[in-house]
Amino acid sequence: MDYIYQANPERYANMQYRRCGDWGLKLPAISLGLWHNFGSEDKLENGRNMLHTAFDLGITHFDLANNYGPVYGSAEENFGTIFEKDFKRHRDELILSTKAGYDMWAGPYGDGGSKKYLTASLDQSLKRMKQDYVDIFYSHRLDPETPLWETMEALALAVKSGKALYVGISSYSPVATREAFNIAKEMGIRLMIHQPNYSMFDRWVEDKPTGHGLLPVLEELGMGAICFAPLSQGLLTNKYLNGVPEDSRAAKNSGFLSRGSVTPERVKAAQELNEVAKNRNQSLSEMALAWILRDRRVTSCLIGASRPEQIIDNVHALDNLHFEQDELDKIDEILSNHDLGESSPKVQAHPWHKSADDDNPKL
Repeated sequence: MDYIYQANPERYANMQYRRCGDWGLKLPAISLGLWHNFGSEDKLENGRNMLHTAFDLGITHFDLANNYGPVYGSAEENFGTIFEKDFKRHRDELILSTKAGYDMWAGPYGDGGSKKYLTASLDQSLKRMKQDYVDIFYSHRLDPETPLWETMEALALAVKSGKALYVGISSYSPVATREAFNIAKEMGIRLMIHQPNYSMFDRWVEDKPTGHGLLPVLEELGMGAICFAPLSQGLLTNKYLNGVPEDSRAAKNSGFLSRGSVTPERVKAAQELNEVAKNRNQSLSEMALAWILRDRRVTSCLIGASRPEQIIDNVHALDNLHFEQDELDKIDEILSNHDLGESSPKVQAHPWHKSADDDNPKL
């Protein structure tokens, strides 16, 4: 880290920015997540180069969580080191987010959705990231052992104490999202954004015949959506079109992608989708991102990367977000013809909460 980073003066020329629901805040259509490849086991200089590349392309939003690494906390620590060196003078041009909800430290106060855990975790994250505040703080998951009002109290405290400008939730079901929004509103704050997983291979957020899809709920509530895993952990790239390369994440069974995830059905679907992408003069990953961003209810796609070139390639998705109806029909046909596994939110609503969905006996 012996050189002085000079940001590209034309960085805002080509990036698209979208309002976060009804809010005035805009996010880049492509945001960078530090889930993988920014931890203590990774090369710091590579992470630095990726952050430079992203910012030079107009990506102003960097997304973290308390336990990103490995080891836990190391992605935030490494980001803080790079921020102090390269981005401190650009702080007012950045949207920084972090989350808490999954396990972080030993004992009863290092996991879940309690006010104790979320508040302590945010304090620790700010120290690691070398920040006075974050722009967005998330409840990373719905904790079935914590009343939803307590988790919302923690988010309200983060805003009212000035440690977060905005708050959001991640992986909450549509019913739980509505409940959380209403509880937070009663406490004098509003949830601004939801971070769900969404890709061609996992479409649980979409409109349902019952009207209980997540995206229509977010639209109704005026919330934005930033979608993680839009490339299905790399399955919607050219990496796995012919199986599992030995140098791939799936081959190493690291993170959330295992060799068993690369099923013949998914490989076949990806191959067929790749033909559609070729006809659009796009790579499979570019088309997969464009397909998500075709819906204006989606504020941003949250990508990951292991090298700067991947970020450059992914941003090219913005060159063509238009789909002809026959293209959409073909994509739907491909996806419906293959068994891609279950599509559902990772967590559900609290069983003891009465919800707006009066017909759901579990609520």
